[in-house]
Amino acid sequence: MKTASDFLVDVPLLNNDDLVTKARKIMREDIYRELYVHDGQRKLLGYIDITDVLRVTATKSNVTIKGYVKEITPVYPDDTVDNVLAAIRINATDSVPVVDEQNIILGGVLLSELFPVAITTNQLQGQVRDFMSQDVITCSTDDTAQRIHNLIIESGFTAFPVVKKRRLVGMISRRDLLKDGRWRTASESSIPIEGFMTTPVVTVSPDDSTGDAAALMVKHDISRLPVTDGEKIVGIIDRHDILKVLG
Repeated sequence: MKTASDFLVDVPLLNNDDLVTKARKIMREDIYRELYVHDGQRKLLGYIDITDVLRVTATKSNVTIKGYVKEITPVYPDDTVDNVLAAIRINATDSVPVVDEQNIILGGVLLSELFPVAITTNQLQGQVRDFMSQDVITCSTDDTAQRIHNLIIESGFTAFPVVKKRRLVGMISRRDLLKDGRWRTASESSIPIEGFMTTPVVTVSPDDSTGDAAALMVKHDISRLPVTDGEKIVGIIDRHDILKVLG
């Protein structure tokens, strides 16, 4: 039986006194949606995520991450895959820290690495309509980076379908915004998102099985799928919704 140690990877760590701009740079250049924070001796204090670093808009800032650190439930090297998945569900994160008995951070397990294993070792039941989120905010190709930034901060959502003339044409996520970077500059924050949204869009229908939706996520290495009924967007299903199918 595979355990957390089989999926353990080295992850960048932050000290409580590190600047938000340092965290932002790491997340912009790497795959991580969360970064773990330690006390200087590698003891786990919590984590920050992309939404946290987007709150500081200045290119240069003396703001530290201390005020943004949130608690996170870790796992241990011998924990089973099911326990790791349960911790990710509880944390509502895309990774989970692995610690020893002294709460020293050993590394992390990424949901993107664990997800393919989870869906191949479990039989997924139900249809997309049973597990999708129906609370969807859509954006227009003409919307600005600044508007998307505000939506992410205010709504708590991490991505939005983008429509043009009532047709779904893309997705815009907090990672797209972070990587583009122009949302930080007043003179460039009015640029339309059409230039840096993610395309093409992979979709599913409400009647598709959760297994088919999960397989598409793995095939295209994406974390969420808009759910469409004809040309109408009726929901979104993501990896965390699939984890609910696993119980």
